[in-house]
Amino acid sequence: MKQLKCEMCGGTDLIKQDGVFVCQSCGVKYSVEEAKRMMVEIEGTVEVKGTVKVDSSDGLNNLYQLARRAKESENNDNAAKYYDLILIKDPTSWEANFFSVYFKSMGCKIGEIPTAATAVNNCIFSTYSLIKENVSDTEERKKAITEVCDKSKQISKMMFDAANNWMQGIDQTVKMNFAGQFLSATLAAAGIEKTICDKLCIVFKDDHEIMSSIAVQLLKDRIAAGVATDAQSEVDYVAVIKKYDPSYVPPQNQTVADITKNLNAQTQSSGGCYVATCVYGSYDCPQVWTLRRYRDNTLASTWYGRAFIRTYYAISPTIVKWFGNTQWFKTLWKNKLDKMVFNLRSNGVEDTPYQDKDWR
Repeated sequence: MKQLKCEMCGGTDLIKQDGVFVCQSCGVKYSVEEAKRMMVEIEGTVEVKGTVKVDSSDGLNNLYQLARRAKESENNDNAAKYYDLILIKDPTSWEANFFSVYFKSMGCKIGEIPTAATAVNNCIFSTYSLIKENVSDTEERKKAITEVCDKSKQISKMMFDAANNWMQGIDQTVKMNFAGQFLSATLAAAGIEKTICDKLCIVFKDDHEIMSSIAVQLLKDRIAAGVATDAQSEVDYVAVIKKYDPSYVPPQNQTVADITKNLNAQTQSSGGCYVATCVYGSYDCPQVWTLRRYRDNTLASTWYGRAFIRTYYAISPTIVKWFGNTQWFKTLWKNKLDKMVFNLRSNGVEDTPYQDKDWR
C-alpha cells in the first residue's frame, strides 16, 4: 500500500476517522475517494475545466485549536510549529505572526538572546499593523494589542532573568570573558519594552480609542517606573499622553518643560555614565571624569560614536535598574572600567574635575 501524503501541508500521518481520512499535522479531511486518488500514480495529462475550490477552513480551525492548546500548556516547540503552519495558510493572522516568533524566542539560549530579541522587536510592528488592518471590532483590537504588549514585556523580563541567572551561575574569573555577551543580551532585552510603546504610537497614532485606553497607560507606566529610556523619549511620551489626557501631571508635579530641562541636564550629568556612576558610586570622581572626557572629546567626534552614546543612554538606565544593586554586576564592570580608565590615562586623558560639554 502506498503512503498517503497530505496535499496541504505534505504530512504523511493520515488516520481514518468517521469515514474520512484526517491529516494529523494540519487537520485537513479527505474522503475515501480522494484518498484512493492520492495513492494512485496518474500517468499522462489530466485536463480540469472550471474552478476547483479547496475548503481548508476546518484544517485552519484545527490548527488554531492545537496552537492555542500548546500556548496554554507553555509547550514552546509545538506552539511555534502550529503557528508557523497557520501563518502559511493565513498570512494576515496577527496571532500567528506574533506567536510563531514569540515561542521560538522563549526557548533561546543566552548567546541567542540578541537575535531572538531583534526578531521580537521586528514582529511587534508588523503585528500591530496586522491588527489594525484585519481586526475591526474595537474591543477585539484592544484585547489583541494588550496580549501582544503583555507577552512582549514577559519575554523581555524572561531574557533579563536568563542573563542574570547565567551570570550568577558562572565562576567569577570566567565572567570577564562573557561580559560582552551579557551586555549584548541585556541591551537587546531592554529594547523590547521601548519598541512596544514606540511602535504602538506610530501605528495607532490616529486611533483615539486605542491611544487613550492602551498606549497612554503604557507610556504612563514607563514614566512612573523611571525607565522611559533616554531624555527625548520621556519628553515625547509626556507630549503624547497630554494630547489624549490633558489633565495628566507627570511624577512630582513636573511640567513637560521641567522634564525636558531636567532630563537634558541628566544626559550631561549622572545620566551620562549610568554604569560608571553605579560602579564608582559618584558622578564626580576621577575615574568618571576620565570617562566623561573620553565620551565628549573622542566618542562624540564621530557619527557612529554619537550613535553609540544615544543607544547607551536609551538602554543603560534599565540595565542599572535591574542589576545595579548586585555585587557581581559592580565587580564585573569595575574590573573592565578600571582597565579602560588606566588605558585612557596612559593615552593622556586627564582625571581632574570636569564640566560636561554639549556633545550633540
